[in-house]
Formats: sequence, structure tokens, C-alpha cells
Amino acid sequence: MSEVRVRFAPSPTGAPHVGNVRTALFQWLWARHSGGKFILRIEDTDQAREVENGLELILDSLRFLGLDWDEGPDVGGAYGPYRQSDRLEIYAEHARQLIDKGAAYYCYCTAERLELMRKHQQARQEPTRYDRRCRFFSDAERAAHENAGEPKVVRLAVPLDGKTTLHDFIHGDLTIANKDVDDQVLLKSDGFPTYHLAVVVDDHLMKISHVMRGDDWVPSFPKHVLLYQAFGWEIPPHGHVPNVLGADKKKLSKRHGAESVTQFRDDGYLPEAMLNFLARLGWSYDDKSEIFSRDELIKLFTLDKIEHAPGTFDHSKLEWMNGFYIRQLPDDDLVNRVMPFLERAHLKVDRATLLSFAPLLKERIKKLDEAAAMVDFLFADELEYDPQLLIGKGMDGTSPLKSAGSSTARAALRAAQSVLEKYSAFDDEEKIEAELRAASDHIGMKYAQFFGALRVAVTGKTVSPPLMGSMRVLGRAKTLHRIERAVAALGNG
Repeated sequence: MSEVRVRFAPSPTGAPHVGNVRTALFQWLWARHSGGKFILRIEDTDQAREVENGLELILDSLRFLGLDWDEGPDVGGAYGPYRQSDRLEIYAEHARQLIDKGAAYYCYCTAERLELMRKHQQARQEPTRYDRRCRFFSDAERAAHENAGEPKVVRLAVPLDGKTTLHDFIHGDLTIANKDVDDQVLLKSDGFPTYHLAVVVDDHLMKISHVMRGDDWVPSFPKHVLLYQAFGWEIPPHGHVPNVLGADKKKLSKRHGAESVTQFRDDGYLPEAMLNFLARLGWSYDDKSEIFSRDELIKLFTLDKIEHAPGTFDHSKLEWMNGFYIRQLPDDDLVNRVMPFLERAHLKVDRATLLSFAPLLKERIKKLDEAAAMVDFLFADELEYDPQLLIGKGMDGTSPLKSAGSSTARAALRAAQSVLEKYSAFDDEEKIEAELRAASDHIGMKYAQFFGALRVAVTGKTVSPPLMGSMRVLGRAKTLHRIERAVAALGNG
């Protein structure tokens, strides 16, 4: 095929897992690198597991990462429909073709018989697979079942000997003996196809040029190869992308706290960071580069750079990368992105104040959802003080000042107040800090104690963004008012 056409085909059973979206990202990058098409196809044949908003969750995940699609259920295209539940007659017709070719057969076995068969196989410690009872019915036996109107499925007639091989562009040749392959159900009694029939038929009819899917699907490759051969179709290049592992080197799952892409979005991760991080899970351009823009990924992505070994989902690395991208944001962009998180925390935010604070904020958060705890003091009408927080280690906050060298919280706050009252604004941060240090020296107090008391008075926190910058953004009036209230909270002693 001259045009690259790849597809992401999720089931609408919830928000896509990060591992699934990582594979979609590889497909999207290959399509964009090659000037081809990225197709979104919805595999909704397992309707018992479908959730009401499943499709929208899929679309939200892709949109968050900026993975646009050229064809799909919402945008249409020349090869639709793009929902498998709208393609049932297509699958039924292809199942009939397989039966006519002798590559498939009708099976009339009941669920009860199949369960008893599996139990007997397990008791004999044999692999559990269909025993092919219906495959070798005589015409008369088959006619009897048909005349009785019994429910039936269509099964693949796997060759009884020989081997099936698929060349995988990631792993090389994959080969399995046909005797170890089950006669897979292709079409269920309710007329819905199984994954195996639908994926092969759809990939062929939609002219998919490259099939990329997770390593979990390796055991299915012989069934798909046999279907391509039975139809007489050319098999497109296949690549099974290694799984994403947790820190324990086991497949990423809920026990690792694995989440959907939309959950990472809601937790404050940037799409740029998620895109970069997911692209590096199982793909590398070289042995040293970590940071790639979207355009760089599109330019550099090739199939031969997909790694053979699984990628490990490292949350600490993702946080580091997210922090890096946050620090690159222009201040007004950062404000726009944190606003929904501040609204979620019910903060009444003044945008101009937040914009002034943005340079301090971006240096200290790794996720957008950390912003509220950093900036809430800016927008509080009043702070409620715990006197114990104002009194640092080795300080006495209640006894009266006995000398200029006494280390008390009140002395620190009054000394700071005297310095700050001289300024109409706190723009010259270096000069003000130098004067505050001199005031701390004058009363014989350690800097940690002095500035610790002042920090709690101004922000209500023992840990905050830089104190000088916080006072500058907060402003003279609010800063001095808070110091006065903090002194009052210490009591008269």
C-alpha cells in the first residue's frame, strides 16, 4: 500500500488505560510522520461491558493529548461505518464466505456441554480448547441440528497440522504449531462477531496498512493469519508493542494505581508532558534524549525505534517531566491552566494577582493540582493563626521581651514590621531581605526563627513560595495587616 493507514480500535467500556493510549500514540505518530491517515474505530461488539459514556471517554482521552483522527464515528470517512455494531451484516456475509470455503463451520454445542468438556479436559490436565465435535458432523447430522432450529456459532477450522508464521516488525518471525490453536468462535449466536473475525475483516476493508497492538494479542496472531489466508487477502505488516510495566516489572494494572489518561489530566498533568512521557514508554530515538516536542516526535518517530522490551511506568519520572513542562509555560498560559484547579478548590481568584505570582508558582509545582495549596493565602480575606506555628524552635512567644536580644516570636514580628513599614511597595526584594536580616541580627535571633515567624504571619504556612516574592505580590497593606493580626494571636503575655 502506498498510503499509511493505521487504526486505534478501543472498546467503549470506560476511559482508555494509559497502555492502550500509548499504542494509539505510536500509531498516530507513524501516520503523521508518513503523511498517512489515523483512523478511530469503535469495537463495541461486547455490548454487555459497554458503558453509557464510553465513546465520549475515548474521545476525551485522545483530544486531551491532541491525537486527532482523520476518519471515525464522529467525522465519517470513506470506509465506514466506524462502529462495529453498525457492521453486523458485513461480518455475517464474511462468515458465510468462510463456511463456503470450508475454512469455518457451524457449531451447535450448548454452553452446558462446553463447560462439561472443559472440566473433563482440566481433570486430565489437558489444554482447554474446543474438541471439534461439530466440525466433523455428517451432512445428515448437521441438517438435523439445523431443522431443530438450534442456536449456533461459526468457528474457525484451524488446519490440523503444519505451522502458522507471522513476521512481526518489532519481534521478528512468530511461529506456532496449528495443533496448538483453538477453533475460535468467529460469529456468536446473536449475530455479533468476536474480535478475531471483526478485526481482520475491518482492517482489510478499511485498507489498514500497518497493524499495531499490544503484546497481549500475540497468542491471537495465528487465528488472524489463517483468516487472511482463507479470504485470500494480503496480510499487512503487524507489530506487537511491548506492554507497559509497573515498578515491580509486572504488567501495569489497577494494583499499581494505573489510571486513565483523563485521570492524569484531572490530577494536573499537562498534555505536552503526557505525550512526551508516553512516547518514551517503549520508543527511543537515542540513548540520552528525554524531552521531545510534538513536532519533534512526529519528525523522528519510526517503527524501527520501537523497543523490544517493555517500558516501565515511572511516576516520579512523569512528575519530573511535568514539572519541566510547567516551567516552560508563559505566565499567562500557566494562569489559564491552573484556573480550573483553583475553581475546583473554591478559591476566589484575582487574575492580576495570580499572574504576578506565576513566576514563583511555576518553580515549585510539579502538577497543576498543587497550585491551590500554594496560592490560597493570596486570596484569603483573613488568616487564622495557630500561635504554635508562629513560635519556632527555641522561641518563647508569650513571655515579655526582657532585652533586645530575647528570641521571641513577637520580637521578630515587631522588628519585621518596623522594616516593612518604611516601604510603600516591596519591589526591591534584595534590599528588603537585607534589612530584615539586619533586624534579625539586631535582636539576636537566628534567621530561621525570624523568617519562620514572618512566613507564618504572612502566608499562614510553615512552607511557602519565596517569602520576599510572596510579600511583593500580597502587597504592603495586606502584609502589614497580617503581621499585626499574628502579633495579636500571640497574646499580650
